[in-house]
Amino acid sequence: MGPVQAQMTGNEQKSKVALAIHGGAGTIKRENMSPEREKEYRAKLDESLEAGYAVLENGGTAIEAVIAAVKVMEDSPLFNAGKGAVFTNEGKNELDAAIMDGKDRNAGAVAGITTVKNPITAALSVMKDSPHVFMVGQGAEKFAQEQGLEIVDPEYFRDETRYKQLQRIKDTEKQQLDHSAILQLELEDPYFKDRKFGTVGAVAVDQDGNIAAATTTGGMTNKRYGRVGDVPIIGAGTYADNETCAVSATGHGEFFIRTVVAHEIAAQMRYAGKSLKDAADDVVNRQLVDMKGEGGIIAIDREGNITMPFNSAGMYRGFIKAKGEGKTFIYNDEDEGL
Repeated sequence: MGPVQAQMTGNEQKSKVALAIHGGAGTIKRENMSPEREKEYRAKLDESLEAGYAVLENGGTAIEAVIAAVKVMEDSPLFNAGKGAVFTNEGKNELDAAIMDGKDRNAGAVAGITTVKNPITAALSVMKDSPHVFMVGQGAEKFAQEQGLEIVDPEYFRDETRYKQLQRIKDTEKQQLDHSAILQLELEDPYFKDRKFGTVGAVAVDQDGNIAAATTTGGMTNKRYGRVGDVPIIGAGTYADNETCAVSATGHGEFFIRTVVAHEIAAQMRYAGKSLKDAADDVVNRQLVDMKGEGGIIAIDREGNITMPFNSAGMYRGFIKAKGEGKTFIYNDEDEGL
């Protein structure tokens, strides 16, 4: 191969580099968002995109890129992941995370951890440094400490706004509403509805055509006794396979588990020959809707195609395919141009 051909091949590879992120889905509407708050969200989404893309631009792997992007959002109290995570019924912050490498379908996940500053790094360590895929609770925390990850006091995750939201939901539930009354309250009160939502995630393709997905969450506000949602369940909230796609999900986890959302999208591509967009649309806007499950996903394939469907009022999301050209979106009427 001559130098011109080599250069062309390198450019072709680099042109595939891309990253997409989400910061959670829910009842996100313009009328409920102040201009200042919207600016904060878009700035943090931009920061996440730039952090992940910088890794890809410098020849880093898709795994390294999604880690970099997710850590930015884990460190921000704007999102329900890491610092600022929602509270359980017992007044704790319990975090779940997962990561998957599309090259060999290796994966790592953790659930119910309370002391690891960046939960996605714990998931990565499970994938790279253990023979396991999924570790939970104190065992996962002990393993993270043994691997030299940054450990913090659980108070690090506490956010007073989130704590007040917990108290509000507890007060509401004390009224012992029946199921139909709760459904009505969800329609009338956007925050009560969104107690089930909140996740951050990233998907990427690197210059070698490998893809990866990473997701972190604080789970559902007021969740009970060891509840785990879809995020750390490989195939439900997180999945990656070079032959199909990488997916990170956000929404009402129980429905995403029952639909096995992330793997279902990949399966439709593999077995039905669907495009990334068509497969994702079917799962998010048909299957989930039929079950009354709300939320959305971000997905990417090794050609750099991206899709970000959601069936809720909004989803914090964005993508980047060139340095300094990241695009962010919040509401359901914004044209992503994908």
